[in-house]
Amino acid sequence: MILANVRRQLRRDDAQLVLRLLGRESTADYERAEATLRDRGLDELLDDPRLLGALMDSRQGANASYPLFAYVVVRDALRAVGEQDRMLADYVAAILLHFGLRDRASRIAETDDECYDALATIGRDVEGQDPRRTFLVRAHLGNYALWLSGLFPDYISGRRWRRGAPDLDYYEEMGRRGFALAAAHQLAVQHGMAALFAAAAERFGTLRIALNRVSDAYLFPKWHSPDRLMRQVRDEGRWREAS
Repeated sequence: MILANVRRQLRRDDAQLVLRLLGRESTADYERAEATLRDRGLDELLDDPRLLGALMDSRQGANASYPLFAYVVVRDALRAVGEQDRMLADYVAAILLHFGLRDRASRIAETDDECYDALATIGRDVEGQDPRRTFLVRAHLGNYALWLSGLFPDYISGRRWRRGAPDLDYYEEMGRRGFALAAAHQLAVQHGMAALFAAAAERFGTLRIALNRVSDAYLFPKWHSPDRLMRQVRDEGRWREAS
């Protein structure tokens, strides 16, 4: 099960790197960052608007761990669209890290033999006799929909035009459904995940838009198409209306 635990994976070396990056301009900057870490904790430093740029532009940024980089990128993108919940940022970053491993995006668990390659197939298994597997399938439906629609919106758009495949709205609908069903499951309450899943369901569109910005800027920055432009314009208007 994917947990919102990326920040808990950060180690002393991560904190030291953040200090060096934020304090690279002057001794005074370093001392201020050190005081913030001591008095208010690492979360405050991770929210510093200068940190992402330092990670991307500084030679020292190449030393960042995967958890540190993933969290900062996701947190910055979510805050840019008005989402301030650190737990949601933590969870979305965990999805990116988890699904980036081998065939993890197609399985509800490492020990599960079933491989899924379509949301409809996952959706057919959200009810079943095994409560644990049902819970994992529901969460995976939300996770997988967010992973695909967030990081690969141009792929979804291309398949829609070439094969008549579902559009982004379908992925949002299925993602919200998966998270909402997971939130309602008894195991979500037992594991303390119900509120998180409910928030992910309610704000799925915002999460998707934030990840689209990450994808457009960092994963596929050289790709340009009318579909991408129309998506960006539509999402910008949608975000402004919501805010």
